[in-house]
Amino acid sequence: MLVRLYEQLFTTTICGNLLIITLVSISKNLHTPMYFFISQLSISDILLITDIVPNMLHILLHNGETITFMGCFTQFYFFCVSEISECFLLTLMSYDRYVAICDPLHYASIITRFLCLKLVAVCWFLGFLISLMNIYRQSTLTFCGPNVIDHFFCDLIPLLEIACSDTFAVQLQISLLGIPVLVIPIIIIIACYVYIISAILTIPSNISRHKAFSTCSSHLIVVSIFFWTIFSVYIIPSKGQSSTISKVLSLLYTVFTPFINPIIYSLRNKDIKKAVNEAIFKHR
Repeated sequence: MLVRLYEQLFTTTICGNLLIITLVSISKNLHTPMYFFISQLSISDILLITDIVPNMLHILLHNGETITFMGCFTQFYFFCVSEISECFLLTLMSYDRYVAICDPLHYASIITRFLCLKLVAVCWFLGFLISLMNIYRQSTLTFCGPNVIDHFFCDLIPLLEIACSDTFAVQLQISLLGIPVLVIPIIIIIACYVYIISAILTIPSNISRHKAFSTCSSHLIVVSIFFWTIFSVYIIPSKGQSSTISKVLSLLYTVFTPFINPIIYSLRNKDIKKAVNEAIFKHR
């Protein structure tokens, strides 16, 4: 029953994110910076769920399974790439909404297509680079056995728990990398939304105010879900937290978040609904 549920979630998530990527590619109405960033977010979600869920289903079907050290660190590497890149992409999207609402007259001249391509390339490059730095340091740890991970994928905390060498250097590096990866993006996102909310409150018309807020509400929901789950697992002290709770929280950002993102953007977005209807009408 549980395996069937995860299979359905996996299939729905892949189809939902592929649908967004396809619509953004073929629909001229979606050829805007915001939807370009959303399509990149969908790529990140596909990378995350394909890295985690197939192996998780294999573990559930066999009531536990073995994985090589190379396979474990490879899985953790692409997990880091997806999460770090998504963190930067969400920050980039908040800046896009800030310019669109706070400086709409200059939006087209500031958020150009070339700038979007450069910023997205930087997000992915930093994701791969920082993940490589992270995985290299962890690969220097010594594992004496029994190398049993009480988790459904090779995550940071379970790997540190089974290491028999000193993990101080690894934990220090992770803390330092957390500044550009989490702290700075969160500060930028909060600052952007402070200006956005201030700008919206100055709009005299209730209808215009509601329309302005609706353009960034989907992003705000996604940001809240993403950072809440990340903080729950990695930032908030986990002493006394059971392994079951840790696994459930991990499921939120590895399975639930990629699943819910396309739903939020499609159900709350008239442009994507319109693009779906146009695509269906053309095929008919």
